[in-house]
Amino acid sequence: MGVKIYKRTSPGRRNASVNDYAEITFKHKNRPEKSLVEPKRKTGGRNHSGKITSWWRGGGNKRRYRIIDFKRRKDDIAAEVLEIQYDPNRSCHIALLEYADGERRYILAPLGLKAGDRVESGAKVEPRLGNSMPLSAIPVGLDVHNIEMLPGQGGKLVRSAGGVARLMAREGDWATITLPSGEMRQVRVECRATIGQLGNLDHQNISLGKAGKSRYLGRRPHVRGKAMNPIDHPLGGGEGRANGGRHPCSPWGQLAKGGRTRNPRRPSNKRILRRRRSVRYGIVSMPGR
Repeated sequence: MGVKIYKRTSPGRRNASVNDYAEITFKHKNRPEKSLVEPKRKTGGRNHSGKITSWWRGGGNKRRYRIIDFKRRKDDIAAEVLEIQYDPNRSCHIALLEYADGERRYILAPLGLKAGDRVESGAKVEPRLGNSMPLSAIPVGLDVHNIEMLPGQGGKLVRSAGGVARLMAREGDWATITLPSGEMRQVRVECRATIGQLGNLDHQNISLGKAGKSRYLGRRPHVRGKAMNPIDHPLGGGEGRANGGRHPCSPWGQLAKGGRTRNPRRPSNKRILRRRRSVRYGIVSMPGR
């Protein structure tokens, strides 16, 4: 796993880097399983009325959605890893499994999993790499990913490239986990998680290098508020280059920095033992402060 840097043959190449896809089993083939893909429609950021609700989206290369098994409920049946594949819809790689009864499924590929390995799911399996188990059966201190928030719901937490959480403790019906953001929270011990850290660690080190590569991903140019007209944004207008004259905000005047977006009356707040680290100040905020 690494990053490939090309010779500086053009301004776009000068600052760009690409993934070398060392974890992929068949780099030049990488054809998805036909029974596990479905069409993915593009919206351009528009809702059912045709109005843009998510700005600066549109275009991009055509994709097919890979159906991922986030629930891992096929218990006590061993599955062989056929290959590790690239998924254009997410930052981590995926693994194609074939169970003993012939059924095939996709799962998120943890770091170190390779073709030929065997994985299982259930409460009585060994806590090995790629196995999915309830938190009640996972030894304390192990690294996990793809964690359920409600039993049977399917994995919701820690699903991006390089993501890893740690099971810190168990007390009664609740397990305490530390998330990649630094947040420490409790979830039910019946919830399932997968052993190991997700692969494709160097995803964050990739540099697009040029605007065109961003367009391939479906991202259109992101216009600054102070570059707009006063009718379009509170920071717009002014003679020459103005700096807005107020704190950064949305086009509708909502402050963009420092405000909390989580509902203070949310019932699950009491299950958050430590808030995630503040990106702006580098500190850990505590509930109720």
